Amino acid sequence: MVREQRGGGDTMSRTSPTWAEVVSREDVEALRSRVVRAVRRACPAWLRNRAEDIVQNVLMQLLAKRCETNPSFSAIYLEKAAYGATVDEIRRLSRTKENPVANEELIEAAPASSADPERSASSLEIGEGIHECLAGLARPRRLAVTLWLLGCGVPEIARRRAWSFKRTHNLVYRGLDNLRACLLRKGLQP
Repeated sequence: MVREQRGGGDTMSRTSPTWAEVVSREDVEALRSRVVRAVRRACPAWLRNRAEDIVQNVLMQLLAKRCETNPSFSAIYLEKAAYGATVDEIRRLSRTKENPVANEELIEAAPASSADPERSASSLEIGEGIHECLAGLARPRRLAVTLWLLGCGVPEIARRRAWSFKRTHNLVYRGLDNLRACLLRKGLQP
């Protein structure tokens, strides 16, 4: 920042405008298409569903930088930015492993197909019983059963949790047995 004197008072003025102030909308779109290509090259196939997020992160980083003379970025710089943002996304995903039971909202009572109040109350009671019984299971069984109830098969659960097929099979079926027994003790039959 540089202070300028004007008529006895001083005001603040920037010495260099931000990149977004220097370039036109067409330049931003051209940069975006270059970033999209760079991210496609850097992004592994299993992370393609997050490619748009990575593109946005790279664009935000680039637009946040100040540029005094040349608002264009070299191809090498874009490749490095795309690679860095992709690695950041992979690290973020590895730090926040999905835990379907941690978010209670994932398992909600299914909406009743009819407006029958008895059926709605019964469904709500069963849903609460399932939540309570799941909370009582050992963590690996709880994870396996929750994924099973969400519609995943044993091979998919094994892949998602990096467990062997045999271990996953045992966790799912023993967990389901425990869940049924717990619901019966509560007097509930789904």
